[in-house]
Amino acid sequence: MKVALVTGASRGLGAALAEELAAQGWHVMAVARTVGGLEELDDRIKSAGGSATLAPMDVTDEGAMKHLCRSIHDRWGGLGFWAHAAIHAAPLAPAAHLDMKDWDKSVAVNVRTTGMLIPLVEPLLRAGNGTALFLDDPKGGAQYHAAYGATKAAQIALARSWQAETQRTGPRVLIAQPQPMPTATRARFHPGEDRSPLADPRGEAVRILAEAA
Repeated sequence: MKVALVTGASRGLGAALAEELAAQGWHVMAVARTVGGLEELDDRIKSAGGSATLAPMDVTDEGAMKHLCRSIHDRWGGLGFWAHAAIHAAPLAPAAHLDMKDWDKSVAVNVRTTGMLIPLVEPLLRAGNGTALFLDDPKGGAQYHAAYGATKAAQIALARSWQAETQRTGPRVLIAQPQPMPTATRARFHPGEDRSPLADPRGEAVRILAEAA
């Protein structure tokens, strides 16, 4: 059985990637905090003939993620794919007016969690000859994006280091840059914008996974 892990799978591009992976015959391990979103995802996957295991948990909880990875190892022996879509999008604010609660959450979700998950997931991907996928959103240095831009840039820097270190040994590490989509994250940054020109998340999932094949 081909097994894929999607962290941040309850909505947006993470949910679209989970649906498309399931449509391509993967069994999807879907991780997110939002139980309702995961259940809706599961309904869509099953109605299309796919299969998923739901893991409603906080990706910042190191103990829970260690237990999850151990469970994946014990049940399937490894992973063929990991898509990391979990992100915290802090409200836009000038750098001189950062809210420390938002800053700490941005660091915890976007940076610390990535640094914690890479060592946990790498052995599973090695065992399954797998691929890791990260999603770039280059907002570093953009005005009012200080918390999101800085921590997202740090996340991708971690991914790029891992990518460089594993070119010969594996696992394969890919970094994709999605087109702007009408997601909840973008709505926080661009309230009231015309969403009609934005890319469909499922279409982006199809494109990104085709490039990752």
